[in-house]
Amino acid sequence: MKKLRLGAITALTLAAALTLSACGSDSETATDSMTEEASVGTIVDVAAGAGNFSTLVAAVTAADLVETLSGTGPFTVFAPTDEAFAALPAGVLDALLLPENKAVLAQILTYHVVSGTVMAADVTDGDVATVEGSNIKLSTANGVTVNGANVVTADVMASNGVIHAIDAVILPPGVDVAKLLKK
Repeated sequence: MKKLRLGAITALTLAAALTLSACGSDSETATDSMTEEASVGTIVDVAAGAGNFSTLVAAVTAADLVETLSGTGPFTVFAPTDEAFAALPAGVLDALLLPENKAVLAQILTYHVVSGTVMAADVTDGDVATVEGSNIKLSTANGVTVNGANVVTADVMASNGVIHAIDAVILPPGVDVAKLLKK
């Protein structure tokens, strides 16, 4: 519960900072910053500005998913932090970012995305279909978890959905990243 409350405070602080940084001079028209959503930016914009998703943003770019995740949505993204990517076995991240592994990278990344906006308080236990096509298992037993990965920061709002930072990279069924190292 403390993690979610801290996550909500962090999310609000991030949203406020992004909103304030989006405001320009006094000569702006009122319509330039009418809605918080417009000033916050898309999921990709928010992730790029957050500071702890640089690896995710690089992976989204390498997989050609920037346009998709900048689209209308709405999306719920269970976003691995830089530390989560760093915890992958040695060499796996480098292999995933190679052009020849673009399809596998896209499969892994879309496995972290659910259609619609799902706030942490609305998460219920059970399986949920991902954009990739397989299901993830959500649990609320000890805070919100996704396939066992902990949500470390919840409810980071974007104009086209919400981001929940997680502490591990989750893999869709049938994806064996160790095979990438044997090529």
